[in-house]
Amino acid sequence: MGRGKIVIRRIDNSTSRQVAFSKRRNGLLKKAKELAILCDTEVGVMVFSSTGRLYEYSSTRIVQDISQPIKGGNIDP
Repeated sequence: MGRGKIVIRRIDNSTSRQVAFSKRRNGLLKKAKELAILCDTEVGVMVFSSTGRLYEYSSTRIVQDISQPIKGGNIDP
């Protein structure tokens, strides 16, 4: 028997929400890396936290090229 189904909704407690974000962000970036390696594909992921901080992964320079203007302040995230 598998896990029960969970309801996806916003976490009210800000500390719990930040912990969940950090764990899920790391999992998402790990999956992106695995996809790029296993399937020999170009993968790019950009994630913005609730505070506006940018987290990124790219198997090539694509995300770095896109995120340069964002980090420089030329584009609103």
